[in-house]
Amino acid sequence: MSSAGSQRTADVGSNRQALAVAPFRRLALAWLLTNLGDSALFLTAAIWTKTLTGSDAAAGLVFAAFGAPALFASLIGQLADRYSRRRLMVLNNVVAAAVVLALLLVQDADQFWLVYLVLAAYAASSYLTAAAQGGLLRDLMPDRLLAPANGLLSTIDQGLRIVAPLAGAGIFALWGMAPVIAATCVSFLAAAAVMLTVRVSETQHEPEAGETFWSSSLAGFRFLWRHRQLRPATLTLMIAVAATGILNVTLFAAIEQGVGLPPESLALFSSVQGVFSVLGGLTAAGVIRMLGLQRTMALGLVLLGVAIPLLASNSVALFLAAVVLVGCGVMWTVIAYVTLRQTESPARLQGRTGAAANLLLNLPQVMAALGAAALIGFVDYRVLMLAAGAGCLLSILPMLRRASRPTAKEPASA
Repeated sequence: MSSAGSQRTADVGSNRQALAVAPFRRLALAWLLTNLGDSALFLTAAIWTKTLTGSDAAAGLVFAAFGAPALFASLIGQLADRYSRRRLMVLNNVVAAAVVLALLLVQDADQFWLVYLVLAAYAASSYLTAAAQGGLLRDLMPDRLLAPANGLLSTIDQGLRIVAPLAGAGIFALWGMAPVIAATCVSFLAAAAVMLTVRVSETQHEPEAGETFWSSSLAGFRFLWRHRQLRPATLTLMIAVAATGILNVTLFAAIEQGVGLPPESLALFSSVQGVFSVLGGLTAAGVIRMLGLQRTMALGLVLLGVAIPLLASNSVALFLAAVVLVGCGVMWTVIAYVTLRQTESPARLQGRTGAAANLLLNLPQVMAALGAAALIGFVDYRVLMLAAGAGCLLSILPMLRRASRPTAKEPASA
């Protein structure tokens, strides 16, 4: 058997081992249901805002609204480490369903601000679910199965982007936003029901004597900053996601002005990206096995740095090629980072390091999106895309500097 064939066999074997864990299968089913609604809502909300306002900047700010609740990472992490993570995930899915229903109040362009408010509240619930799920996954799986498990969950997420955005955009075009909102709510409630059946022995944080709420809340940030591997990896990803914040705002301009297609075409391109993101998710564990976590991150960022400038092309073929590279690049980078964080963080800090990472990664993205939204009326979108590509390539520097330094002793505790 060839080395490539052996690698594929190993990838399949590790994925099967992860799926052999019954509670993980149920967690994965809940994740599928949650993302079924989320994938449709995320993109359709931007298209809806673009339709209501006619503004590229207003549509791009939808993505910023999704990232803004990361500012509350300290509180989110505390909840995920202090209380039952399974119960939090159940509650959050119910709350998310109720919050999304408020979008039915938006009827015209004068009310589009409510879209931002509702999506920000919904995203806050999603961040709490993500922080709780990260800790729950760490309790469910041995270290050797974390990368395959993360790969499978990311594959579910990206696989749904193949069909959900197209379905959401199609439903929106035919019947409006109300059916999309209703379907999203149903999927969240179904996910909550599945999570009620997950059985797991959970690790939770008990406050140390003399520990204040504030010091406990910042423990995740302190751990990421002091850790010799997580600090450069987090800095690298902060720079890269800031670059993608620019990309989110320029996408509609690239589609309309660049390749000359209507805004709804973003759903088609997202589905194409989803196909190759699935491939990236399924192969991530194998790439990590061959290259290691940090080199896998670097390879993914190189793909992004090459791909993003191609999105500024007027050629549909080059635009599609860029979408393909973005699909694989994002998945390898994110899965490698999440696995590194979960592996290196102690069980009692999983929620807080996850929430801290969400803030550190999303805040630069939100700020970059806001800056790009302010600039896009004055600066050619192609210039902004070239800057985003350069940012992805330059983001690798913190990890390169770390690799050139002698090994330091790990912090004993947060």
